[in-house]
Amino acid sequence: MGLSGVVATPLQLPGRERRLDEEPYRDLHAAADGLLPAALKAAGSGPVALFGHCFLGAALAHELTRRITETGCNEVAHLFVSAARPPSAGPVSDVSVLTDDEFLEHVEKTTGCQYPAFDVPEIRDLLLPTLRADFAMDEGYRPSGAAPLGVPMTAVYAADDSFVSRDEVAKWQDVTTAGFSLTELPGGHMYPASDAEPLLELISRTIAADRIESGRLTHGTA
Repeated sequence: MGLSGVVATPLQLPGRERRLDEEPYRDLHAAADGLLPAALKAAGSGPVALFGHCFLGAALAHELTRRITETGCNEVAHLFVSAARPPSAGPVSDVSVLTDDEFLEHVEKTTGCQYPAFDVPEIRDLLLPTLRADFAMDEGYRPSGAAPLGVPMTAVYAADDSFVSRDEVAKWQDVTTAGFSLTELPGGHMYPASDAEPLLELISRTIAADRIESGRLTHGTA
């Protein structure tokens, strides 16, 4: 990301990409517990920053932040959440009763993107279970703790997001007792897929400022 001392490490859930043949999680707390060892390994002995986009990514980043803090193994230097309502807002939607066609229509409406892969029956059948599992995690999710985190936080909203509003993203401020920043970036709900550079610059700039303020080198996952 253009910042010396920072290593970005993606955490991969089962049911996608290199873990496509694994059973996807349907419970968000189980997913956070499952990702915790990989997050701690990526962090090594240093502080860590976490980033999560949309309802699933942001909730997972929030839960991992709480878990890492509770282990006492690493300091969470910053939490970044993007295009997502806070945990207190409840489920985004209930899609469990939708047919496959209705569900995919909802996904495309939610993300603002059309996915040609869904037009291929074999690929559609391969992806549907994981997509439904993602929404099941959201529908069944309840935060693991009511107490706010003592971790600095940056919440990002997209200028043209028709799914999650600025005011909804701003409510993440209630999740932390530390510093909070609300930032607008260009694009729609899935803006990182269109142009990730402004987001990466924001993360780099924020971590650099944290490092200068604390007088230490920050490295870990983002």
